[in-house]
Amino acid sequence: MRHRFRTGALIVLGGIAIAGILFLGDRITHAGTLYNISDTLSTSAPGQPANHIVTFTTNSAIPAGDTIQVTFDPATNAFGGVGNVAFGDVTFTGATLVTSCAAGNDVTLSTSTVPGDESIIFTVCGGATVASGTKTIVIGNDRLINPTSTGSYAIDIGGTMPDSGETRVAVIPAITVQAAVATNFSFSITGIATGTSINGVTTTGASASGTLAFGILSPDVPAVLGQQLSVSTNAANGFAVTVHEDQDLTSGNGATIHLFDNGNATSTPSPWAAPAAIAADPATYGHIGVTTDDATLDGGAFTGAKFVGNFNPTSTATVFANAGPADGVTQNIGKADVAYEIEVSGLQAAATDYSNDLIYVATPVF
Repeated sequence: MRHRFRTGALIVLGGIAIAGILFLGDRITHAGTLYNISDTLSTSAPGQPANHIVTFTTNSAIPAGDTIQVTFDPATNAFGGVGNVAFGDVTFTGATLVTSCAAGNDVTLSTSTVPGDESIIFTVCGGATVASGTKTIVIGNDRLINPTSTGSYAIDIGGTMPDSGETRVAVIPAITVQAAVATNFSFSITGIATGTSINGVTTTGASASGTLAFGILSPDVPAVLGQQLSVSTNAANGFAVTVHEDQDLTSGNGATIHLFDNGNATSTPSPWAAPAAIAADPATYGHIGVTTDDATLDGGAFTGAKFVGNFNPTSTATVFANAGPADGVTQNIGKADVAYEIEVSGLQAAATDYSNDLIYVATPVF
C-alpha cells in the first residue's frame, strides 16, 4: 500500500508500501514434530523475487545420511526459481553447510525440481550428526519467485530426518495487508485524525489508511501524522511488526530529509530534538522519526514520547509486538498507534517532490 505525501513550496512526499508477511504454521504428526516453525519473506507481493528465512526447532538429532528437505508449495508448485538456488545463496545456522564433507555437523546442498517436490535438500555428511534444536535457513539473492496468485501456500519441512512439520506464507498484493486463512492471522492499518495523542505527541494532521499527507512544512515547526496498527492471530508465540524505508526522503534535486536524529538513525528511543541546523552538515537540516504507544515494547522504552530513526534500508525498527495471541483491539496486544514526526530547519532545501517508501512487515510465529 503506497501512501503519497503531497505538500507545497516545501513539500514532504513519502510513501508507505506495506508488505504484509503472513506466516501460518500447522503442526502435523509424523515420526516427530517440529515446532516454532516460520518462514519470513522479504516481500509478499505476488510474482516478485523474495528472500526466505526458514526457522524451525527439531526434537531429535539428525543422523548421517538423513536429509532436511524444505519443499515449496507441494500442492501446486507455484514458487519459481527453486532449481536456481546455489551454495552461495544459502546460509544454515544449526549445521555447517559445506561443498565437501568433513565431519562435525556438516551438511551439503542440493535441489529438486520434480513436480510436487520442488525443494532444497540438505544431506547430513557421513560420520556427522546435526544436534536437535533450532535451525535457521536463509535463502538469499532473490532466487525464489513468489506465486503470481494471491493465496496461502504451504512450506513443508521434512525429508528423511526424524521430525517434520509445515508452515504457511500468504502471498498478497502490496496494496493490502490482511489475510483470511484457517490459521487466523490478519494485519491492518487505519488512519488517525488530527489532534490525536500518541505516546505523548499530538497529530497535526489527519491520515487515511493509504495516505500520509504532511502538507507544507514550516521551519522549526514539527509535523506529526499517525497510523493505527491492528493484528489478530492465534499464533501461540505471537508476532512482531517492523518498518523500514527504501531510501531517505529525497527530492528530485537531490535534497534529503534524514532520519532522526541529524541523520544518525538512532536505535535508542530518545526524546524528540529539533535538527541541529549546522550549515556545513546537510544531515542536520531536517529529520524524521517514529514513536509507538506499545507500552510493553522493549520494556516500555518508548514511553514518554521517545523516537527512533533506525528504519533505513539496512535495518528495521520494531514498532509493535506481542508474545502470544492477539485480538486486534486490545492495546499493546492487538492494537498500537505509531506516529511519524518530521521537523525541518530553515536550511532544508525547498522542493515539491520529497518521497520514499516505508515498508511494514508483520511476522507471526506459530
